[in-house]
Amino acid sequence: MFSAALSGFLLGASLIIAIGAQNAFILRQGLLREHVFLLSLICALSDALLITAGVAGLGTLIAQSPKLISVVTLGGSAFLFWYASVAFRRALHPEVLKAANAGNGNLKVAIGTVLALTFLNPHVYLDTVVLLGGLSARFEGWNRAAYGAGASLASFIWFFGLGYGARLLQPIFAKPAAWRVLDVLIGLVMAGIGLSLLVRFLNN
Repeated sequence: MFSAALSGFLLGASLIIAIGAQNAFILRQGLLREHVFLLSLICALSDALLITAGVAGLGTLIAQSPKLISVVTLGGSAFLFWYASVAFRRALHPEVLKAANAGNGNLKVAIGTVLALTFLNPHVYLDTVVLLGGLSARFEGWNRAAYGAGASLASFIWFFGLGYGARLLQPIFAKPAAWRVLDVLIGLVMAGIGLSLLVRFLNN
Protein backbone atom coordinates (compact mmCIF):
# COMPACT_ATOMS: atom_id res chain seq x y z
CA MET A 1 0.00 0.00 0.00
CA PHE A 2 2.84 2.38 0.80
CA SER A 3 4.28 1.90 -2.66
CA ALA A 4 0.92 2.68 -4.26
CA ALA A 5 0.43 5.75 -2.06
CA LEU A 6 3.92 7.00 -2.88
CA SER A 7 3.28 6.50 -6.59
CA GLY A 8 0.07 8.52 -6.37
CA PHE A 9 1.76 11.23 -4.30
CA LEU A 10 4.66 11.67 -6.73
CA LEU A 11 2.46 11.69 -9.81
CA GLY A 12 -0.02 14.08 -8.19
CA ALA A 13 2.79 16.43 -7.15
CA SER A 14 4.31 16.39 -10.63
CA LEU A 15 1.00 17.45 -12.15
CA ILE A 16 0.10 20.29 -9.78
CA ILE A 17 3.53 21.84 -9.16
CA ALA A 18 3.45 23.98 -12.27
CA ILE A 19 2.49 27.54 -13.10
CA GLY A 20 -1.23 27.31 -13.64
CA ALA A 21 -4.45 29.21 -13.08
CA GLN A 22 -5.13 27.85 -9.58
CA ASN A 23 -1.55 28.27 -8.43
CA ALA A 24 -1.28 31.86 -9.66
CA PHE A 25 -4.50 32.80 -7.86
CA ILE A 26 -3.52 31.11 -4.57
CA LEU A 27 -0.09 32.75 -4.74
CA ARG A 28 -1.64 36.20 -5.02
CA GLN A 29 -4.13 35.54 -2.24
CA GLY A 30 -1.30 34.26 -0.07
CA LEU A 31 0.69 37.44 -0.62
CA LEU A 32 -2.37 39.49 0.32
CA ARG A 33 -3.16 37.15 3.26
CA GLU A 34 -6.78 37.06 2.15
CA HIS A 35 -8.88 33.95 2.88
CA VAL A 36 -5.81 31.74 2.45
CA PHE A 37 -7.01 28.78 4.52
CA LEU A 38 -10.45 28.53 2.94
CA LEU A 39 -9.25 29.00 -0.64
CA SER A 40 -6.40 26.51 -0.20
CA LEU A 41 -8.86 24.04 1.32
CA ILE A 42 -11.28 24.48 -1.60
CA CYS A 43 -8.51 23.79 -4.13
CA ALA A 44 -7.25 20.75 -2.23
CA LEU A 45 -10.73 19.30 -1.66
CA SER A 46 -11.65 19.90 -5.30
CA ASP A 47 -8.59 17.99 -6.43
CA ALA A 48 -9.32 15.21 -3.96
CA LEU A 49 -12.91 14.97 -5.24
CA LEU A 50 -11.81 14.78 -8.87
CA ILE A 51 -9.02 12.30 -8.09
CA THR A 52 -11.48 10.09 -6.22
CA ALA A 53 -13.88 10.24 -9.15
CA GLY A 54 -11.09 9.31 -11.54
CA VAL A 55 -9.90 6.41 -9.41
CA ALA A 56 -13.52 5.21 -9.20
CA GLY A 57 -13.69 5.05 -13.00
CA LEU A 58 -15.11 8.38 -14.12
CA GLY A 59 -11.95 9.10 -16.14
CA THR A 60 -12.88 6.51 -18.75
CA LEU A 61 -16.37 8.00 -19.10
CA ILE A 62 -15.07 11.56 -19.58
CA ALA A 63 -12.44 10.41 -22.07
CA GLN A 64 -15.28 8.99 -24.18
CA SER A 65 -17.30 12.25 -24.08
CA PRO A 66 -15.57 14.70 -26.47
CA LYS A 67 -18.61 17.02 -26.47
CA LEU A 68 -18.40 17.46 -22.70
CA ILE A 69 -14.68 18.22 -22.90
CA SER A 70 -15.30 20.73 -25.72
CA VAL A 71 -17.94 22.61 -23.71
CA VAL A 72 -15.67 22.87 -20.67
CA THR A 73 -12.73 23.86 -22.88
CA LEU A 74 -14.62 26.74 -24.52
CA GLY A 75 -16.09 27.99 -21.24
CA GLY A 76 -12.75 27.74 -19.48
CA SER A 77 -10.98 29.63 -22.25
CA ALA A 78 -13.48 32.51 -22.08
CA PHE A 79 -13.17 32.75 -18.30
CA LEU A 80 -9.36 32.71 -18.38
CA PHE A 81 -9.27 35.50 -20.97
CA TRP A 82 -11.57 37.55 -18.75
CA TYR A 83 -9.43 36.95 -15.67
CA ALA A 84 -6.28 37.83 -17.64
CA SER A 85 -7.85 41.18 -18.55
CA VAL A 86 -8.60 41.78 -14.84
CA ALA A 87 -4.96 41.06 -13.94
CA PHE A 88 -3.66 43.41 -16.65
CA ARG A 89 -6.00 46.18 -15.45
CA ARG A 90 -4.70 45.75 -11.89
CA ALA A 91 -1.15 46.09 -13.20
CA LEU A 92 -2.02 49.39 -14.90
CA HIS A 93 -3.57 50.99 -11.82
CA PRO A 94 -1.35 51.19 -8.72
CA GLU A 95 -4.20 52.47 -6.58
CA VAL A 96 -6.07 49.22 -7.18
CA LEU A 97 -3.07 47.29 -5.92
CA LYS A 98 -2.82 49.43 -2.80
CA ALA A 99 -6.50 48.94 -2.06
CA ALA A 100 -6.18 45.20 -2.55
CA ASN A 101 -3.20 45.10 -0.21
CA ALA A 102 -5.39 46.46 2.57
CA GLY A 103 -6.88 42.98 2.94
CA ASN A 104 -10.51 43.80 2.22
CA GLY A 105 -11.04 41.28 -0.55
CA ASN A 106 -14.58 39.99 -1.03
CA LEU A 107 -14.85 36.38 0.17
CA LYS A 108 -17.72 35.43 -2.15
CA VAL A 109 -15.86 36.78 -5.17
CA ALA A 110 -12.70 34.93 -4.16
CA ILE A 111 -14.57 31.65 -3.71
CA GLY A 112 -16.40 32.08 -7.02
CA THR A 113 -13.12 32.82 -8.78
CA VAL A 114 -11.24 29.84 -7.38
CA LEU A 115 -14.14 27.49 -8.17
CA ALA A 116 -14.30 28.80 -11.75
CA LEU A 117 -10.53 28.49 -12.16
CA THR A 118 -10.82 24.91 -10.94
CA PHE A 119 -13.90 23.51 -12.64
CA LEU A 120 -13.84 25.55 -15.88
CA ASN A 121 -10.32 24.40 -16.65
CA PRO A 122 -10.37 21.15 -18.65
CA HIS A 123 -6.70 20.58 -17.76
CA VAL A 124 -7.92 19.83 -14.24
CA TYR A 125 -10.15 17.04 -15.50
CA LEU A 126 -7.54 15.67 -17.87
CA ASP A 127 -4.85 15.64 -15.17
CA THR A 128 -6.81 14.48 -12.14
CA VAL A 129 -9.72 12.47 -13.49
CA VAL A 130 -8.41 11.05 -16.77
CA LEU A 131 -4.64 10.72 -16.23
CA LEU A 132 -4.46 10.01 -12.49
CA GLY A 133 -7.64 8.00 -12.64
CA GLY A 134 -6.50 6.02 -15.65
CA LEU A 135 -3.15 5.12 -14.09
CA SER A 136 -4.92 3.87 -10.98
CA ALA A 137 -5.96 0.82 -13.03
CA ARG A 138 -2.51 -0.62 -12.21
CA PHE A 139 -3.69 -1.14 -8.63
CA GLU A 140 -6.53 -3.08 -7.07
CA GLY A 141 -8.55 -2.85 -3.87
CA TRP A 142 -6.92 -0.98 -1.00
CA ASN A 143 -3.83 -0.29 -3.09
CA ARG A 144 -5.96 1.74 -5.50
CA ALA A 145 -7.46 3.66 -2.57
CA ALA A 146 -3.96 4.31 -1.22
CA TYR A 147 -2.88 5.57 -4.64
CA GLY A 148 -5.77 8.05 -4.70
CA ALA A 149 -5.06 9.14 -1.12
CA GLY A 150 -1.41 9.75 -1.96
CA ALA A 151 -2.32 11.91 -4.95
CA SER A 152 -4.84 13.86 -2.85
CA LEU A 153 -2.26 14.40 -0.08
CA ALA A 154 0.08 15.99 -2.64
CA SER A 155 -2.62 18.55 -3.45
CA PHE A 156 -3.21 19.41 0.22
CA ILE A 157 0.49 19.88 0.91
CA TRP A 158 1.03 21.95 -2.24
CA PHE A 159 -1.88 24.37 -1.95
CA PHE A 160 -1.44 25.06 1.75
CA GLY A 161 2.31 25.34 1.30
CA LEU A 162 1.86 27.79 -1.57
CA GLY A 163 -0.81 29.84 0.20
CA TYR A 164 1.00 30.22 3.49
CA GLY A 165 4.52 30.15 2.06
CA ALA A 166 3.73 33.13 -0.18
CA ARG A 167 3.97 35.48 2.81
CA LEU A 168 7.72 34.83 2.90
CA LEU A 169 7.87 36.85 -0.32
CA GLN A 170 6.03 39.84 1.17
CA PRO A 171 9.18 41.98 1.65
CA ILE A 172 9.67 41.80 -2.11
CA PHE A 173 6.06 42.88 -2.69
CA ALA A 174 6.24 45.92 -0.42
CA LYS A 175 6.49 48.06 -3.57
CA PRO A 176 3.71 48.54 -6.15
CA ALA A 177 6.17 47.72 -8.94
CA ALA A 178 6.45 44.14 -7.69
CA TRP A 179 2.66 43.79 -7.74
CA ARG A 180 2.62 45.11 -11.32
CA VAL A 181 5.11 42.45 -12.35
CA LEU A 182 3.14 39.72 -10.56
CA ASP A 183 -0.16 40.74 -12.13
CA VAL A 184 1.40 40.96 -15.59
CA LEU A 185 2.79 37.44 -15.12
CA ILE A 186 -0.58 36.19 -13.85
CA GLY A 187 -2.29 37.80 -16.84
CA LEU A 188 0.16 36.16 -19.23
CA VAL A 189 -0.30 32.76 -17.59
CA MET A 190 -4.10 33.02 -17.72
CA ALA A 191 -4.11 34.29 -21.32
CA GLY A 192 -1.62 31.62 -22.37
CA ILE A 193 -3.71 28.82 -20.89
CA GLY A 194 -6.86 30.34 -22.37
CA LEU A 195 -5.24 30.53 -25.80
CA SER A 196 -4.06 26.93 -25.62
CA LEU A 197 -7.59 25.82 -24.74
CA LEU A 198 -9.06 27.83 -27.59
CA VAL A 199 -6.59 26.36 -30.07
CA ARG A 200 -7.43 22.86 -28.82
CA PHE A 201 -11.15 23.57 -29.22
CA LEU A 202 -10.70 24.86 -32.79
CA ASN A 203 -8.55 21.89 -33.76
CA ASN A 204 -11.09 19.33 -32.53
